[in-house]
Amino acid sequence: MAERISHDVTPPRIGKTAREELDQLLETLHEHGVLRFANDLVAANPQIAKVLLDGLSKPGTLNAIQNVSVLAMMLSDVPPERFYKVTFAVKDALDRIARHTPHKEGHEAPGVSGAYRMLNDDELWQALLPLVDGLKAFAERLDRDTEMPVTEFTGKPTEGP
Repeated sequence: MAERISHDVTPPRIGKTAREELDQLLETLHEHGVLRFANDLVAANPQIAKVLLDGLSKPGTLNAIQNVSVLAMMLSDVPPERFYKVTFAVKDALDRIARHTPHKEGHEAPGVSGAYRMLNDDELWQALLPLVDGLKAFAERLDRDTEMPVTEFTGKPTEGP
C-alpha cells in the first residue's frame, strides 16, 4: 500500500518582504540625499556644537530665550477660554479699526454738547469700565520692580552666581 503524502500549501507572496522594503527605503534615502546629510551631520558634530554654543552664549540670544520663557509662564497662567475670548476680541477690534474710514459723513466732532451727551451714555460707560480697569492693572504692574521673573512667578528664590 502507498504512503500518504502530506503537503502544506505555501501562500502566494503578495508584497515585498521586510528586507526588500528596507533596501528600498535605504535606496530612496540615498537618492534624496538624506543619508549624505545625516552622515555629514554626524561627522561635523564638534563644529555644529561649537556654532550652537557660540550662538547661545550671546546676550541677545539669552534675552530671547528668557523672553520666550516669560511668555510661556504667562500663557500657562491664562485659562484657554479667557485666552480665546481675549484673542478674538482683539481680532474683532482690529477688524473694526481697519474698516473705520475717517471723515465719514455723520462722524463730525461732537462739540461740547455732544461730549456732554457722551458723558451720560450708560452703554458707553459700561463698555469703557473694563478698559479703564485694565489700564489700571497695567499701570500697577509696570510700577512693580522685579529682579528675576522666575522668582516672582514661582515664589522660589533663585541662587545667584
